[in-house]
Amino acid sequence: MTDIQQKLKTLREEIRQHNYRYHVLDAPIISDGEYDRLLHELKAIEAEHPEWITPDSPSQRAGAPPASKFDKVRHPAPILSLANAFGADDARAWFERVCKLDERVSESAFTVEPKIDGLSVVLHYRDGIFVQGATRGDGEIGEDITANLRTIKAIPLKIPVSSNQSSVVSEQGELPLFKDSPALNTEYSLPEYLVVRGEVFISHKDFASLNERLSEAGEKTYQNPRNTAAGALRQLDSSITAQRPLTLLIYQIVHAEGGTVPNSQWERLEYLRELGFPVSVDSRNFSNIEETITYCANWEEARDQLPYEADGIVIKIDDLELSDSLGIVGKDPRGATAYKFPSLEVTTTLKDIQIEVGRTGVLTPKAVLEPVEINGVTVSNATLHNFDFIAEKDIRIGDRVLVKRAGEVIPYIIASITEARSGHERPVHPPKKCPACEQTVEKIQDEVAYYCINAACPAQLIRNIQHFVSRGAMDIVGLGIKIVEQLVNEGLVGDVADLYTLEKETLLALEGFKEKKADNLLNAIAASTAQPLTRLLTGLGIRGVGESVAADLTDHFADLDALRAATQDDLEAIEGIGPNIAAAIVDWFLLPFNQQILGKLRDAGLNPSNQLSVVSDQSSVFSGLTFVITGTLPTMTRAEAKEFIQEQGGKVTGSVSKKTDYLLAGEKAGSKLTKAEGLGVKIISEDELKEMVN
Repeated sequence: MTDIQQKLKTLREEIRQHNYRYHVLDAPIISDGEYDRLLHELKAIEAEHPEWITPDSPSQRAGAPPASKFDKVRHPAPILSLANAFGADDARAWFERVCKLDERVSESAFTVEPKIDGLSVVLHYRDGIFVQGATRGDGEIGEDITANLRTIKAIPLKIPVSSNQSSVVSEQGELPLFKDSPALNTEYSLPEYLVVRGEVFISHKDFASLNERLSEAGEKTYQNPRNTAAGALRQLDSSITAQRPLTLLIYQIVHAEGGTVPNSQWERLEYLRELGFPVSVDSRNFSNIEETITYCANWEEARDQLPYEADGIVIKIDDLELSDSLGIVGKDPRGATAYKFPSLEVTTTLKDIQIEVGRTGVLTPKAVLEPVEINGVTVSNATLHNFDFIAEKDIRIGDRVLVKRAGEVIPYIIASITEARSGHERPVHPPKKCPACEQTVEKIQDEVAYYCINAACPAQLIRNIQHFVSRGAMDIVGLGIKIVEQLVNEGLVGDVADLYTLEKETLLALEGFKEKKADNLLNAIAASTAQPLTRLLTGLGIRGVGESVAADLTDHFADLDALRAATQDDLEAIEGIGPNIAAAIVDWFLLPFNQQILGKLRDAGLNPSNQLSVVSDQSSVFSGLTFVITGTLPTMTRAEAKEFIQEQGGKVTGSVSKKTDYLLAGEKAGSKLTKAEGLGVKIISEDELKEMVN
């Protein structure tokens, strides 16, 4: 593996961890600016080497998996995020790129909206009634938080609210709506099923008042509005949510069936406002890109005047049909970009460097800072990528360091200020022993990371089990991080195989466990024994073997015994598997501890074979074809239809474009059907889909 391939691997793992902490745990450890830099670096490498792009790369997906404590909700269309433009030059570069794809963009108008730093939510309305609300989750599946969202007064429970919005403004105080609202535009009809997207947040004013009340009551105050809002929405008790001053702004129609909605983003904002949804008063529409960029640049200087946290301005091509036709790159729609505000920088003292042990045994240095306030937030920690980074930047304990923050919570160190040194600063050296288990640390050739290779290392154990039970691996529902920690701390689980030896009586003796919870967990663990070989390989935590590599391995090896017998040369012969991953796989199977785990898993009934190793002629019927699914199908759910198409080699996307080969349409197909007809896309029924396979 080359240095650049190793860099790519390290970036992907780091970004996945940050995605999980930010979107699932609501506990980010780096700033938005640092995350943006990592993602930008990842995309730059993949742009230079598109052959290295894998389906599990963070660039190919939005966000991260939903938390396990809420019911899951599948979104009717992907809930995407945006690529970033760091300043006017980047915004112009984005404009020039999309102009090359479609010359109509050069004459397009643009709609701009503040990029609110809150929690993205998806609201469902049927026949004008609010029936369900969810978080964004991983972009495909979110968390059902309907009860909590109902407590937010800014969300209309029925639409349209009225033909005049003045009553809404008076009820919601300073809720930012357009003024002088006309009657509902009769050119469009209310869809029978309408799904909209917005951002939940707490305004600066309300956040200050909340903390003042908590302080007067002698209670703990909050550090920032974003995490406070996210935490409130994820309360199991909606009465707690109701006590927080949450509000929201709506900015997107995700899906509409059985009615007509505008095809212009600006008109959609107006339409949403007329229905009674809160829409940003700071949204604007411009006829050309230079006026648009000027408006964004002006907000860089006036960002503090916004009544809420915002880290940029979103630029959207106003013609939504044109925008959709440009398609998607990874998780980013080409028809929009986020003009990001510059991050903030301060100096402080680096007091110490602590070492954290990751799931794969990677030792990651973490900076402990003299607490410093950055834009109203006190920060005391920063993430340092690796020891090579520390050496390259000549960062020493006791240094005065320049730190940057863009968004929330933890900053990152840019550089040491060597001119401020007194001579008492201490150089940082890579550790020789793991801080958790005191076993010897190893550094693999051509890699920047230092590893603890002790599979029984207690610091790794919790993270290994957490990975094993995750949705992308064995998918053991209900086994979250807190329960994993509880099982490990009580000495009930010493490796992943011990999960399958847990007994009900043992669980009932633990704090928080009752009959139903114990039964549910044991049933979920038992159900996981039926998972295919690909998922088991992913869950074992072999270095370099994620979902994509696991799928490649199962294409070549019938079961674990066949893989265990493979030589390094056998593995390197597989496309996409280099010498480092091949060596890691061979080494993993040679370790006695891992052999013991495999034996225990077999005893528990986990010894899956690759049932797809013999590929039938039908499996590639849809190879090279792109499908979009809309409406209600007679016998299949959309998820089942998607899986059916993918099993036959097809690809399923969320929006209709010129590249769409087939639209699978059921009842109440809505706007996608209209668009498909306009583009000449072939429209098929569920029966016709099955006939194509037969």
